[in-house]
Amino acid sequence: MLNATLAILNANVVTLNPKHPIAEAIATYNEKIIAVGSEKEIRQYVGQKTTVINAKKRTVIPGLVDCHVHMTGFGWSLQELDLRNADSIKKVQQKLKKYAEQNLDSGWILGGRWDQEKFSEKRYPTRWDLDTAVADKPVFLVRVCGHLGVCNSKALQLANITKETTIDGGKIDLDEAAKEPNGILRENALELVWKAIPKPSLKDLENVCLLASRKAVEAGLTGVHWLVDSADEIRAIQRLNSEGKLPLRVYLGIPAEHLDKLVSLGFLTGFGNGMVKIGFIKFFADGSLGARTAALKEPYSDNLKTSGMLLNTQKKLDKAVLKAHGAGLQLGIHAIGDDAIDSVLKAYTKALKYFPRKNHRHRIEHCSVLNPKLVKRMKRLGLTASVQPHFIVSDFWVVDRVGKARAHWVYPFKTLTRENLIVTAGSDCPVEPINPLLGIWAAVTRKNFTEESLTIEEALKTYTLNAAYASFDEDKKGTIEAGKLADLTVLSDNLFSIPTEKIKQVSVEMTIVAGKVVYDAKNR
Repeated sequence: MLNATLAILNANVVTLNPKHPIAEAIATYNEKIIAVGSEKEIRQYVGQKTTVINAKKRTVIPGLVDCHVHMTGFGWSLQELDLRNADSIKKVQQKLKKYAEQNLDSGWILGGRWDQEKFSEKRYPTRWDLDTAVADKPVFLVRVCGHLGVCNSKALQLANITKETTIDGGKIDLDEAAKEPNGILRENALELVWKAIPKPSLKDLENVCLLASRKAVEAGLTGVHWLVDSADEIRAIQRLNSEGKLPLRVYLGIPAEHLDKLVSLGFLTGFGNGMVKIGFIKFFADGSLGARTAALKEPYSDNLKTSGMLLNTQKKLDKAVLKAHGAGLQLGIHAIGDDAIDSVLKAYTKALKYFPRKNHRHRIEHCSVLNPKLVKRMKRLGLTASVQPHFIVSDFWVVDRVGKARAHWVYPFKTLTRENLIVTAGSDCPVEPINPLLGIWAAVTRKNFTEESLTIEEALKTYTLNAAYASFDEDKKGTIEAGKLADLTVLSDNLFSIPTEKIKQVSVEMTIVAGKVVYDAKNR
């Protein structure tokens, strides 16, 4: 009998394998699971060189995967100005001034994650608000959704943004009285500022990627669907992997601007190795509900002057989707509003008509404001809904935005599951905390429209088996059974036996990737 390289004993193993749902122990050899069973059965695999872990009755689940995360943005956010808890513009000014005083050598001051709905003033901050705190160096603070930001006057100057500046798929707000930019930028207008900010070195990117990856495995993640922003970011990830420093598996979400290069070189989804591989091409159809730039069929209930904005014409989206689909690449399209989702479904329908392909596994990222007809169309097309459960908690204003009737169809996870659509979950970190247990908790315990709550098993599958399906890996990951990769997450408590409200308090004790312990809470 083959001796295991790693054995986990005295555990509560939740396998998510219906043929053998619960076990006591696991044996692995190198990167794969070789046996799952009782304590007595697995002890037969223990030899002199086997590393033995006494789980002490703790719960072992399949490795958790975040299916939508901006890892580099997460890494930078750990070093930048964090305004997540600011409850007023005055508080923003105080925090900004203090940060500037503590970081005298910084060039640009970056950060954000603010939400105007939490501000006592109930409005966006402006360039003049920021100038009051810091005027001598450029400041760029992005809203929590990432689809709207505010600059001070220095930043606008360096980005060459004036009242004459325009950009497709974006908007530069003007002060009604002064007829000058007020510092508020929406959607593609943010790129004007990002281009003005000095690019980080490859080494800086490596350090940020490594920092984010370490934090991810601390949260129990064995893999991420990593939304990259640049070619340099991909280089940094690959270098970390080649040096043996990358602690988790990476499925790349690549920006649409690189589509032509991928197609011309003949790359397909799945190209890479067991640790890093090409995933999906990321497009944007609209913006966010929080910034009122998500494209809705009807106006926003709390601002009847706008229905949001589509970021591409139907013709342009159709052409891009057809090119990616025809080249054998998976697509993941950001679409939040029902009008944007309708536009995406039209593009997918046309692409599949020209190039029929059953196993495309195309996705809609966020997939927020739905209705029965849209759900049926998604099902017919065989699409995956890539959702972010913690939005249920953070989007506390959703009824105000879209009204109660439409709000019933915002994040309808149960309906999607009942219709047998594949639902995967992610954090959208740094928009939301990277902790997947918060996502499971939010999906299970939602207070509004409780009929759309998931069971614990359904929620857990969105981070495990369904996540594996979304990356064409269901035969390798997602359940704990012999022959699959030894990607495991060890929890302090059994999610199935504690009160659901306590799920968010469960801690990660250990994270195992490819049979190796990459995080151990005891050795923090």
